[in-house]
Amino acid sequence: MKLPALRAKIGNWVYYTTTLTFEEVNKYVERVDDQLHKSEGLRDLIQRSLTKNFQSIRDYILNQEERFFNALVLAVYDGIPDWIEVELKLGDEDFFNMGFLEFPGNQKIFPLDGQHRVEGIKAALELNENLKNEKITVIFVGHKNDEKGMQKSRRLFTTLNRYAKPVTMDDIIALDEDDSIAIITRNLLENFDLFMDDRVTKSKSKAIIDKDKNSFTSIITLYQCNRELLKIFRKHRKKESPNSSRDKKNLDEYLKLRPDDEEIIMYEKLCLEFWHSFRDKIPFINEFLQNSKRRIEQPALKFRNSDNGGNLLFRPVGLLPFIQAVIEVHNRTEQSFEAIFDKYISAEFNINEIPWKNVLWNPNEKTMIMGNQGLVKLFFLYFFDNIIRNWELEALKKRYADRISFEGDNLDEVLIGIK
Repeated sequence: MKLPALRAKIGNWVYYTTTLTFEEVNKYVERVDDQLHKSEGLRDLIQRSLTKNFQSIRDYILNQEERFFNALVLAVYDGIPDWIEVELKLGDEDFFNMGFLEFPGNQKIFPLDGQHRVEGIKAALELNENLKNEKITVIFVGHKNDEKGMQKSRRLFTTLNRYAKPVTMDDIIALDEDDSIAIITRNLLENFDLFMDDRVTKSKSKAIIDKDKNSFTSIITLYQCNRELLKIFRKHRKKESPNSSRDKKNLDEYLKLRPDDEEIIMYEKLCLEFWHSFRDKIPFINEFLQNSKRRIEQPALKFRNSDNGGNLLFRPVGLLPFIQAVIEVHNRTEQSFEAIFDKYISAEFNINEIPWKNVLWNPNEKTMIMGNQGLVKLFFLYFFDNIIRNWELEALKKRYADRISFEGDNLDEVLIGIK
């Protein structure tokens, strides 16, 4: 095997950058085995770290025409390749870092970074051999199969894997062109007035900082709400236009491959219908929006503050379970979103009032209470006409009794006066 390559050095590592075809990856690159540890138990530990994630990489290779990978880092030992340097002169400059790697044939190659990509490539080739000539960038480093060499390779292995930063949620929302939710969330941020300008905070966390008195909600909460809408969209599509290859995917798998444009347009239409009804039917949402458009100072202060907590919908921990409840009501009753929001107008949304005191708001410390989103959703199901199921009602009574430290014997009493 002869490969054109670039030679370079960083720290005490000399490395060579080149490409391999998928067929060559399949043929020459082995799993990590005894190259990093002599102990069988430690070798097994590394093998177990090879999760089923390679299957999603396999599917990505098979289904995504715009597939692309970053470089594999591969260690070579036993049969050390020869470096054949080629001198290149361009103008007044001489280059000595280009050449060819010539492998003797008895070499052993294993991945220091990219184990899942290697296994994904191998699995994809089993299903589609036409992929064999696709090429991926690789970086070769030397490895010695003695204790000192193992230690050096282990250090590089852990460095490459430990400091690999996973893609954050805000990166996905801002950049992902396969994730339907991210695509529609971006469209809403650019085109739907309730979410435009500074009305949605772009912070890296779901929470909204105390000094933010301009935002309605956070970008991550908006994404999560749209995720709930995608669930109902997929349910409708499965019923109206069944497609086994599409419908059998779980939500995470569905988000890894961009649907066709028609599907995205239909999902966006559902989201717009939902958020239009939300904006137009809930008076205080419309009040906030009009104040924000008129550039009234701190338009969210009335609805989110540290004096009385403000309005449930202006807190991410309250908005998401409310949206989940609305969608569940829609599923059970088939009523329009507009009609459902209409019926919720009379519900209590101030978190300093019953039933939200000690559920979402600590009135003594004037702080938010986290971890009760399931209970919030149950309350909104309870507020709607006769749709809460018996087991949900019992769960609601027990959980609410616990939150307010109810000491009576009859749990039915905890909900007296609440509706």
